[in-house]
Amino acid sequence: MLNMGKKNRDKAKLQKLLKRLNDPKKVLKSSKIISGKKLLRLSYELGTYPYPEKITLEDYEQEKHLLQIELLKVQAWVKETGQRILAIFEGRDAAGKGGAIKRFNEHLNPRAAHVIALEKPNDREQGQWYYQRYIKHIPTKGEMVFLDRSWYNRAGVERVMGFCSDEEHLEFMRQTPQLERMLVNSGLHLFKYWFSVSRQEQLRRFHSRTHDPLKHWKLSAIDLQSLNRWDAYTEAKNAMFFHTHTADAPWINIKSDDKKRARINCMRHFLYSLDYPNKDTSVIYKPDPLIVGSISNYIDNPSVENKEPIAPDLKIVQKINNSTHRGKS
Repeated sequence: MLNMGKKNRDKAKLQKLLKRLNDPKKVLKSSKIISGKKLLRLSYELGTYPYPEKITLEDYEQEKHLLQIELLKVQAWVKETGQRILAIFEGRDAAGKGGAIKRFNEHLNPRAAHVIALEKPNDREQGQWYYQRYIKHIPTKGEMVFLDRSWYNRAGVERVMGFCSDEEHLEFMRQTPQLERMLVNSGLHLFKYWFSVSRQEQLRRFHSRTHDPLKHWKLSAIDLQSLNRWDAYTEAKNAMFFHTHTADAPWINIKSDDKKRARINCMRHFLYSLDYPNKDTSVIYKPDPLIVGSISNYIDNPSVENKEPIAPDLKIVQKINNSTHRGKS
């Protein structure tokens, strides 16, 4: 589809090529799609991804093996000392959240490491306090819980698709930092990972799900509807970051156009952040800063090369300020 052999190609031509991969209808209807390898190279040449090639399978398997040994050390430490760990995995559809969680848990004892991926709320849950169905999955002493999507559904899909009211969204922005502060102050180790995927790579993965019968189960009506709402999700995501990225519970951004590299660096960040015994420092060191970073100073939007500062949603800020003043009067 693209001749990737040429070097230093004109950026205008590259942008034109990339634009062809932005149309959901055309991409999904096409019988062929650019390979992940070629798309990654194109993104690198445009400066929107830091590496020209994917991590090799050999390096990936070797790194993963060593990191999973460390994860077993963490689980033993969690059990022996009564630690509690909650890791939240968020991101756009097809960003690689589920695959990362799977590799975290590949060799952990499932009796004390739980993966939670909730369906849409039932009638009873819709009548509850919004966080209630998630709270019951908060780990007890000696447990690790991995949330494949979380209460942040309200800031993302519910906000964009109109499944919650403006008032409910406002309350979420107000209450979530308070809830997470209480959880952290109770001794819980809380991780919040955002898997950041480019528009073109997302569509490439959706193309695979659409045309591969073995991946049809990964598609939902909401997933397909979301493809035409990229900008709306970006706006919702940035508002979420601004109001819920706190010192108590910071967001960590994982660039995931190369899923295997993203998994390795996410696991390494998780392990580097925990003070467990017998840590192998030849394996556990700071993750690649080109792949892993705080969302404080940039947006994961390839069009701005991940460098544009996040701006607050001024309407939400004003509503929160007004409701806070009313509560004090």
